Amino acid sequence: MTLARRRFLHLAAGIAALPAGARLARADAYPSRPVRLLVGAVPGSSPDVVARLIAERLSERLGQAFVVENRAGASGNLATQDVARAAPDGYTLLLVSAGNAINTSLFDNLNFDLVRDIAPVSGVVSFPMVITVRSQFPAKTLPELIAYAKDKPGKLNLGTPPIGSPQDVAGELFKMQTATNFVIVPYRGGPPAITDALGGQIDGVIGTVLLLIDFIRAGSLRALAVTAKTPSELLPDVPTVASFVPGFEASQWVGIGTPANTPAAIVETLNREINAGLADPALQKRFADLGGTALPGAAADFGTFVAAETGKWGKVVKFANLKPE
Repeated sequence: MTLARRRFLHLAAGIAALPAGARLARADAYPSRPVRLLVGAVPGSSPDVVARLIAERLSERLGQAFVVENRAGASGNLATQDVARAAPDGYTLLLVSAGNAINTSLFDNLNFDLVRDIAPVSGVVSFPMVITVRSQFPAKTLPELIAYAKDKPGKLNLGTPPIGSPQDVAGELFKMQTATNFVIVPYRGGPPAITDALGGQIDGVIGTVLLLIDFIRAGSLRALAVTAKTPSELLPDVPTVASFVPGFEASQWVGIGTPANTPAAIVETLNREINAGLADPALQKRFADLGGTALPGAAADFGTFVAAETGKWGKVVKFANLKPE
């Protein structure tokens, strides 16, 4: 029996145990039946973990099961397509991520438009990334790394997950804003890039703080800067890229969306309950343990953020002439 199935049965049993009056009182209210939350990533991945945490909070607060469905494939586009085509009734939600904003310009001929077809509900969490180099690499600060890249164009090699991943485009944004020429080496994921960096095949890795922190603490990788606007709680002594490159910011963020034209009252209900969950110190600590920061706010604010991210990464994709693998 799958985790989602077990969780559904557990929640359903809890709902069945409610007094009849309570169930009847909610019969005509949203939600009156289970809600699906589609995730364009595999079980156990960071987006999946976040989805299950927020689904659990929504289930508890709204008295219905919010069931996570993993719809991995096409870099998350399959899940987005399914939600864009779903009925706008609040019973099919999408875990929206930075990858969705990047995909808008990375892929040609998508049969949906993220900004047009997915209504914003709320941000959930933002994960910073960190630029690292192997311990033997001569650059000990980010300015020294920039100077190295300018002095030896094409010699610096930094590994990232696949082309079009948030880590990859963060590296391209760094190249664009620093006018440097270095090689970004895409891997199938972060771990093989780390292996090659430790073995000296590449000079460093751009990855999430959570993925790299053990190697940073062990001294095998040197953290030069985090990519978010503010320092990471897990790496409080590591400066931000923006400290040296004004205006730079890149993160792996996650939020919730629903099909366009979903009634405003449903969006408001979801936004209110998500933000209430994000205010819970226990959930904030869970996100902090994962290296993330809660991303609360109004639905309109999240929509503005998604539109800005889509435009921002579109410029980077064009600058780097990125094509999906």
